Amino acid sequence: MNSLWLDCNKKTPKFPSLFSDIETDVCIIGAGIFGLTCGYYLSKSGFKVTILEKDDIGQKATGHTTAKITSQHNLFYDYLINSYGEKFAYDYLTANEKAIQNIKDIIDKEKIKCDFEYQNSYVYTTKNSELETIKKEVKSVQSLNFPCEFVTKTGLPFEIEGAICFKNQAQFHPLKYLNGLCSIILSNNGEIYTNSCAIDLEKNIDGTCSVCTEHAKVKSNAVIVASHYPFINFPGFYFLKMYQSTSYLIAVDTKKTLFNGMYINPTSPTFSYRTAKCDGKELLLIGGGDHKTGQPSCYQDTYGILEQEAKKFYPDCEILYRWNTRDCISLDKIPYIGQYSTTMPNVFVGTGFKKWGMTLSNVAANIVVDQICGKENPYSYLFRPSRLKPIKNGDEMKNMLVQSTNSLVFNKFRRANMNFDEIANDSGSIIEINNDKVGIYKSPDGKIYAVKPICTHLRLLTFLE
Repeated sequence: MNSLWLDCNKKTPKFPSLFSDIETDVCIIGAGIFGLTCGYYLSKSGFKVTILEKDDIGQKATGHTTAKITSQHNLFYDYLINSYGEKFAYDYLTANEKAIQNIKDIIDKEKIKCDFEYQNSYVYTTKNSELETIKKEVKSVQSLNFPCEFVTKTGLPFEIEGAICFKNQAQFHPLKYLNGLCSIILSNNGEIYTNSCAIDLEKNIDGTCSVCTEHAKVKSNAVIVASHYPFINFPGFYFLKMYQSTSYLIAVDTKKTLFNGMYINPTSPTFSYRTAKCDGKELLLIGGGDHKTGQPSCYQDTYGILEQEAKKFYPDCEILYRWNTRDCISLDKIPYIGQYSTTMPNVFVGTGFKKWGMTLSNVAANIVVDQICGKENPYSYLFRPSRLKPIKNGDEMKNMLVQSTNSLVFNKFRRANMNFDEIANDSGSIIEINNDKVGIYKSPDGKIYAVKPICTHLRLLTFLE
C-alpha cells in the first residue's frame, strides 16, 4: 500500500531521464528532501545544479516519513550534554531550531502550499518508572536556555504520567513541499533527471568529478551524495559507521475529532502520533514497530501493533494507509554531514538523520552549501563525517555484530584461502568469496572485518578471528 504522502500528492512533477553527457557546477545524487533543499539553496545562489534521482521525486525516506519538523529528537539532550558537553548540545538544538525557521521562511517566500502548521511536540510516558528520565531531560533542556515544559496533560486519548513539551514545532506534507522546491530549482535553470541511477563516481585529472549513470555522465566541480544510503563504500566506510532501522506507519480515519500536537514515547514499543489532512479528511498517523533492518519481523509486531493501538482508542476506525520506511542511524546517533572523505575534498554527504530527517535535512543542506561556497558554518563541527573511526561505539557495534551472526557463513570464510596482506591498515577493499562479493575493512590495529550485503543498502558486520 502506498504512503499517505505519495497517494495524496496530486501534482507530482514528471522529469526526463538522462541519456547524454552534460556538465554542471554541482551534481546532486538523490531527490529527497536533503538533495532538493541543497538544490534550492545552490540554485538561488547562482550555481548551475543538476539533480539525479534513480526513481521519482521523494519516493524513498521523504515519501514515507511522519513529516514532523522538530528539534525534539525524542529524549536526546541529556545524552548530548553528558556525552559532548553543554555547548555541543546547545549548538545542536540551535541548529535544528534555525532549520524549523528556515523551512517556514522558504514556504512563505516561495508561497509553497504544503499544509504547514505549527504544533507542540511531546515526548510522553505512561510508565511511572520512566518519569524520572523525562524530568531529567526537562532539566537538561532548560539548562540550555530553551523554554521546554513538563506537563501531565495532553490531547492524547489516554492518561500519561508526564511529558516534555517543545512549543512552536511543526508538521507538513513533505511531497507538496518537494513539489515547491522542484519548481524553484527549475526556474533557476537547474535540471532534474529521474529514473537516472548514479552507479559510480570518477575523479577527473582536472580536479572535477564525473557521476556515471547507466547511460551518461555528469561532469561537475562538486558532488553531493544525497542518496538514502551513501553508495560509495571506499573511501568513507559509511557501511561501518551506520545501520538502518525499519519502522511502520498507518493512517487512520478515526471518525472522530482529533487532538492537536505531535507525540512519541521513549521506549519500546514506540508509538508516534500526529494528524494529517488528505482529501478533506483529518487522519491520525500512528508510527512504530521499529526493528533493525534485516531482522525477521512479523505482521503482529509491526503493522499489527499499530492497528491494535488505533482500535484500542477508536474501535470504529478505518485503516486507510499502511507503509514503512528505513532510516539510517549513526553509531553515536549524530548525522554525518560535510566532506564525504578527506580524500574526496569536493564530494559532500548528508546521512544518518536517525528518523528526524525533515529538520536535519535543512541543517545538512545549509552546512554543505556553505562549504561549497567557501563559507564557515558554525554548526559543521557537530556533524563532521571524519569525527569517528569505524567501530568506536562498542555498545552499538556489539548489537550489530550479534544481529549479523546469522547472516554470514563464518566457517566458509574461515576455510577460504584469503590473503589480507595487500590491504593497508585503516582501509578496505571488495573481494569475492564463494561467488559472493564481500567488503573487507582492516582497522588501524590490523583487525579484519567482513561485510556482506543483506539488502540493497544495509551492510551488517562480523569479526573474523
